[in-house]
Amino acid sequence: MVQCSKCGRTAVTYIRYNGSHLCSAHFQEYVERRVKKELRGQLDIDKSKHIAVAVSGGKDSCVALLLVHDILSQRRDVTISAITVDEGIAGYRPGALEKAMRLSADLGIEHHVVSFRERVGRTMDDISAELGHRTPCAYCGVFRRQCMNDAARRIGAQALATGHNLDDVAQAILMNFTRGDVERLARMGPHLKVQPGLIPRILPLRSVPEKEAYLYALLRGIDFEDSTCPYWEAAMRNEYRDIIDGMEARSPGTKHSILASYDALRPLLQEKYPQTALRLCGCGEPSPSGRCMACVMREELLLNGRPGQKVPSAADPSRRHRGGRSQGSRPSRTSPGARVLPSCSRYGRAEER
Repeated sequence: MVQCSKCGRTAVTYIRYNGSHLCSAHFQEYVERRVKKELRGQLDIDKSKHIAVAVSGGKDSCVALLLVHDILSQRRDVTISAITVDEGIAGYRPGALEKAMRLSADLGIEHHVVSFRERVGRTMDDISAELGHRTPCAYCGVFRRQCMNDAARRIGAQALATGHNLDDVAQAILMNFTRGDVERLARMGPHLKVQPGLIPRILPLRSVPEKEAYLYALLRGIDFEDSTCPYWEAAMRNEYRDIIDGMEARSPGTKHSILASYDALRPLLQEKYPQTALRLCGCGEPSPSGRCMACVMREELLLNGRPGQKVPSAADPSRRHRGGRSQGSRPSRTSPGARVLPSCSRYGRAEER
């Protein structure tokens, strides 16, 4: 049996990029130390007293919730909440939603659920039948980010933690470089400046590789959802994942080098592309142009589903959700004990209760 490089106990993993074998205790300490460092660098705890954690029920977000709780819950002046977005994907989301609810309950964390059906007016399964030139992931990503920001804002959170790991961040960096979208690179999280209407996102796991997050979840006994989204094959990100994984296999530490290079360039990018003033879209969400991408995509879906129909304006009252679900949509399952956020107008803010 291979021994731990630190204590001589049986090792559970080999860290190729630094050459160390670690036992369960020292591996968990290794992960936790990096997450603590990220939280110290990304979060101003004197200003951010309410931290929301986006929890899908998968390994990364569950690890993020557990570690944010372990590190910050001892502070009596800090509140931690969990937010789950129910996209309405039959056979995938219900099980993950239940696991997110169960973990939140075990940690004593208030859990909030916001659904595509309420916020967007369609489930993801509905959207997949109305696609135009975009992939399902393009719609899902935009709507999910809007749902998370809206939910975090409504519960009064000052920061929103997500479960993005090192693999996710390295892929996003490479994707934006190859697309020539340098301005988007400057806007990537973690967000250190507060923009009106936008809850700044923090990434506690950004220096933790996906495999290490997976092993940490297993060693901590987290019950997470391990199934695959039925729409994942269409994502362009998969190609970048394969490229970076191949580079990492040949040259361990490549993912860390991509992140370190980006962090070195980031101040220069932010100087060249400073944050622009935001204006409110007709739906109530802030946007640099005054018209958010979520509304653009809603109108695309409306036209895709009803060819030849005129797109109504943002102020048109006929666009407001009237309580029913769109034709052919599946009812959303909500786990017992989770707080469902108040219904939103189909294209607007939450209705006042």
